[in-house]
Amino acid sequence: MHNTASTSPMPPVMILCGGKGTRLRDITELLPKPMVPIGEYPIVWHIMHTYAAFGVNRFILCLGYKEEAFIDYFLNFRSRVSDFTITLGDDSKITYHAACREAGWQITMAHTGIDTMTGGRILKASAHLAPTDTCFFLTYGDGVADIDINQLYAQHRRFGKLITVSAVHPEGRFGNLEMEGDDVVAFVEKADRIEGYINGGYMVVEREVISRYLEGRPDQFFEQYPMRQAAIDREMKVYRHESFWQCMDNPREYQMLNQLWNKGNAPWTTHW
Repeated sequence: MHNTASTSPMPPVMILCGGKGTRLRDITELLPKPMVPIGEYPIVWHIMHTYAAFGVNRFILCLGYKEEAFIDYFLNFRSRVSDFTITLGDDSKITYHAACREAGWQITMAHTGIDTMTGGRILKASAHLAPTDTCFFLTYGDGVADIDINQLYAQHRRFGKLITVSAVHPEGRFGNLEMEGDDVVAFVEKADRIEGYINGGYMVVEREVISRYLEGRPDQFFEQYPMRQAAIDREMKVYRHESFWQCMDNPREYQMLNQLWNKGNAPWTTHW
């Protein structure tokens, strides 16, 4: 694996994994969305490898809906990715026949509640931050990108603000209308991407945000009062990510990401 990590220890990444993913209902009836596979691995594994390529080896998974799928997968991870031999008996042992690419990963399963919203999940999971963690990475469990985590982190530190959000261009799902008054003067059918920005996840959050903006309610959305107030307070900056980003929000996007992976043309693996 390509590793461009800086010499100083990297913060952990908190991954929001507790939602129900209702727009992928046919698939998420069986699996929580972050466990839906791209190729032979769940999308959360792909996200984790993006961070690991830059020396991030601590992961806090904020669990909720179908959390047992994460627990089963990672408790049995080695046997899922390697041939192995079991020797039975009183001194039974398992011998694995392949090296583990993910050796050294520390994965914390945080039970944050089935109906807890994102702000409540972050608050609960923050109990697993180390005393020395002054900040942490934060992202969603359903979006992949070829983002340079080192650059994101360095820019956050230069800004000196509480939150840095990665701004991305979403795919153009719908036809774009250009209007003058009530007249449509141009119509562009499903542009490859739109020129505006959205929050693509891949955030850096100072620990102070927890005490300053999280109210302790499980029904609090991080994207509502905390982020809005941080913006009002001029404590939120943006990192513009101009290349590949894609969420897996519906069956068509699920198919597209799998086609890219299966063809060996997955842009989000650039730094791996």
